[in-house]
Amino acid sequence: MIDWPRVAELRDEIGVTEFDEVVPLFLQEVEATIADLPLRLHSAPETEAALHSLRGSALNLGFSAFAAICDDYEKTASAGDTAGIDMTLIAGLYEQSREAFLRDLPNQIAA
Repeated sequence: MIDWPRVAELRDEIGVTEFDEVVPLFLQEVEATIADLPLRLHSAPETEAALHSLRGSALNLGFSAFAAICDDYEKTASAGDTAGIDMTLIAGLYEQSREAFLRDLPNQIAA
């Protein structure tokens, strides 16, 4: 669910202080985009762009399972289909990823 080597790589790349600032910004940005996504479902290009943004953010912070579902649905939207996009699945997988990340981050950083 979480790509911990990617998390460690990001932390090493940007430093501890920046990392500690990036995490809450990432979470806020993703949550805002998820909340706004149902309003975009009327437009496949807007949906595709939002999912692309979510996927990129997720990959940067190691949310691999969440990134994968965003990638799948981004391809769906790219094909012009937004009816099959399951917002419950997107939101649920994000919440599971977020919980795992926040729960395990202290132990992963200490390792």
